[in-house]
Amino acid sequence: MISFTFKKVLSFSVVAFVLTVLISACSPPQELGKKQSTISSMSTGSSDGYSKVMEGKTLQFPQDNLAHDDFKIEWWYLTANLTTSTGEDVGVQWTQFRIALSPPTNAQAPAKNSWATNQLYMAHAAVTTKSEHLLAEKWSRAKLQLAGVDPQPFQVHLQNWQWLSQSDKLFPATLKVVGEQFSYRLMLTSQQPLQLQGKQGYSSKSADKSVASYYYSQPFIDVSGDITRHGITEHVTGKAWLDREWSSQFLTKAQQGWDWFSLRLDDNSTLMMFRLRGATNQDHFYSGRRMFADGSGRNINSKDNPNDISMEPTQWQQTALGKHPIAWRLRINSEGVDVTTQALNPNSDMLVSTAYWEGPITIKGSHQGQGYMELTGY
Repeated sequence: MISFTFKKVLSFSVVAFVLTVLISACSPPQELGKKQSTISSMSTGSSDGYSKVMEGKTLQFPQDNLAHDDFKIEWWYLTANLTTSTGEDVGVQWTQFRIALSPPTNAQAPAKNSWATNQLYMAHAAVTTKSEHLLAEKWSRAKLQLAGVDPQPFQVHLQNWQWLSQSDKLFPATLKVVGEQFSYRLMLTSQQPLQLQGKQGYSSKSADKSVASYYYSQPFIDVSGDITRHGITEHVTGKAWLDREWSSQFLTKAQQGWDWFSLRLDDNSTLMMFRLRGATNQDHFYSGRRMFADGSGRNINSKDNPNDISMEPTQWQQTALGKHPIAWRLRINSEGVDVTTQALNPNSDMLVSTAYWEGPITIKGSHQGQGYMELTGY
């Protein structure tokens, strides 16, 4: 069962115009069943005039928790595997995107009380169980009263959806989302060091390094709070994962999309792995990182060892967006990882203006555990 709430600040016509400007060769939002814009298509296109991702840059904190308006696109992205007080498994997602509508210029910045901006914010939220996938979306121009990122205390917000920290650091924080069919208020705490993905935060997205992102994660977050669905409020506890990425081009024009996994394993380690799909199996690009609570980790890159990573769909299902792989076998030989995954709810399509599949998964095999899966470009 899929329930869909579209909370729009901009009209469909404005959204379509924005996405048409932002994404050449990408269709605007259409009614279900027709071609839709996708997260992967947002990640291609020209990066001319925007800042570039450069290898060797040192990420700075807390500054790099904030927005990077000179890059084309970025996101703050949290997923959580939670359990209700009655023992029900629940997945929670919150993502806030910042999208630049035009490259930065040397012109004087608009006054603080000006409505002029070339920055657009989009936020997605979802609550997923075995029988239900509830989702919502919001849009807004960048304006502190409506949407934006504040440094002290750290805050990412779009209207009444808000990540609010107690200081300029990421944690402790409260994440609050209020929708028509669901809402949640989660307390987020973490004492572990941030994990820099790729080469000290430089995450290559192709073998030739022609596209890349700045990318860091916090995969060790403790969660407690409340979720309200259909007027019923329940207490939840569990674990969450935060990803931060920004770039001006995530994919090459030849890449079709990505398959991304965040895995929480039963040996208290975590594993991020993804593949960017090319035209053939030989063109796929793989990458990953095994991470530990003390801040250490090991990178896994298909360029260094082409046979080390394997990601094979084992079950497909027709969903509202098309045919998607809902079960996988994932292997990393160097890490002794050989697991199968299964979607908690195969019908976890994110039927929003930039469509993709996103939902919680369970893990079995050499390791047990839970995690999240994101599929784009199908």
